[in-house]
Amino acid sequence: MKSLISFVIAISASAAPIEADLCIYGGTSAGVIAAVQGAKMGKRVVLVEAGSHLGGMSVEGLGGTDIDNHKEFQNSPAVGGLALEFYRRINEHYGRAKAFEAMRAAHGKDTKLWRFEPHVAEAVWDAWVKEAGITVLRGHRLKEKQGVTKDGTRITALHFENGAEVRAKAFIDATYEGDLLAFAGVSFAVGREGNAKYGETKNGIRTDTTHGQFDKRVDPCRVPGDARSGLLFGVQDGAPGVQGDADDSIQGFSFRLCLTKNPANRITIEKPAGYDPTHHELHRRYLAAGGIINAPSAGLPHGKTDPGSWHHLAGNLTGWNHRYPIASYTEREAMLRTSRDRIQGVYWFMAHDEAVPAKQREAWAAWGLCKDEFTDNGGWPRVFYVRNGRRMVSDFVLTEAHMRKPNAEPVSDSVGLIWWPPDLHHARRIVKKGQVWNEGAVFNESPEPDWIPCGIPYRCLVPKAAECTNLLSPTCPSSSYVAYGAYRIEFTFMVAAQSAATAAVMALDADLPVQSVACAKLRQRLLADKQVLEVPAR
Repeated sequence: MKSLISFVIAISASAAPIEADLCIYGGTSAGVIAAVQGAKMGKRVVLVEAGSHLGGMSVEGLGGTDIDNHKEFQNSPAVGGLALEFYRRINEHYGRAKAFEAMRAAHGKDTKLWRFEPHVAEAVWDAWVKEAGITVLRGHRLKEKQGVTKDGTRITALHFENGAEVRAKAFIDATYEGDLLAFAGVSFAVGREGNAKYGETKNGIRTDTTHGQFDKRVDPCRVPGDARSGLLFGVQDGAPGVQGDADDSIQGFSFRLCLTKNPANRITIEKPAGYDPTHHELHRRYLAAGGIINAPSAGLPHGKTDPGSWHHLAGNLTGWNHRYPIASYTEREAMLRTSRDRIQGVYWFMAHDEAVPAKQREAWAAWGLCKDEFTDNGGWPRVFYVRNGRRMVSDFVLTEAHMRKPNAEPVSDSVGLIWWPPDLHHARRIVKKGQVWNEGAVFNESPEPDWIPCGIPYRCLVPKAAECTNLLSPTCPSSSYVAYGAYRIEFTFMVAAQSAATAAVMALDADLPVQSVACAKLRQRLLADKQVLEVPAR
């Protein structure tokens, strides 16, 4: 099997430090957008990526973009500026440009025009950074210790495991994990705050979880009915807790696989080494009780699919990832391997185990990995979907109150739009009333939504001035756990990244801390660059 991890590649670092005006750490979609914007504004930009690929989750399997994919609302009007340019370039690749522009002109809603294959997204990102003249450093992972040099409240240099050094005047943390901001001494949060902390209703422990819940009763004990026998694999020990209390748990991660049924492009998913049939007893009991775990369905171009967690037993490794944001690199790599082995085992089980009804086995067995995706990793994504990393804690915190309907708290410094409901997958799989129970999911399913779109406050993109004055983060904003559940959409990251980069350049030009950028001037520039800052009038 090819190596799962491609974080650090062999690069001979130059002895001389690399100089830049703006350094962006994290080659996610946000990182690339920030780099392009900085270059467009005339700055020397260095984009640094720990791995080998640019684009983050857009090139690691998340091709089913969360744009116009729910009948209850249409969020595509929030996509503007360089984020919209990315989707234009995607549609040009597929020969859909006229259809895309016609849809937008008519305020239409066509989900498939916002979707793409991972390798296509990567080609778009790679061509874009080359066109923009951006210096890209791949295989440069920030040192876990002494990786950041500061002079007072200003970062002056980043130091990487391969010996390279980058000096710059301003920095952007565009990672999902928030490693740069943490190593720079910026305050952050991980886990679920209690509702009481910010006056919320959907944060903390959820004893009333209904979304994605078990629809069949499943005994949690290894020996049914015998609590002394221990719990099934995948079920965590611990009491349900008290509704709304704070908790260290975070929502589950998953791989976003890219699969096909096309025999000419299909790689069979083999039984993983060390496959343990007992790890799927939870699935067996659920299926025996009459539960159904449907196979993936095509949703990407060329008949591909990007399954993540459409069924709570089919994707997420719930409950095993709580330490991931603050874990060491070594610990993270072990978690990644565990999760990869687990999802490969699920696909093998669903396609081959006789406990799975024949029709379901047949449907699952039809899907395989793609020969033309993730070609350096045997058809498997290199990383999984980090749905929660660190969240910065600044002087301002974005909360449920800013998107609550009715009587939302106003956002006076909007630099983009959040147009998605608070969306949180399960954080724990535990025992409640003698049966397996999923805890923690939040998603509004009522015909009348209890949320509204809200602005991305500039204040949530910058740290406390006492901690750092030349750093911004579009991917790890100052927000509560629940508010981040609405923020954590790829196009929102892109929008926030363009705004963060614009502010960074304005701060450099005026020799100001990023906290002192005049919001009125920032918004004026963003509007000139076609960013969407308020809900458009129809």
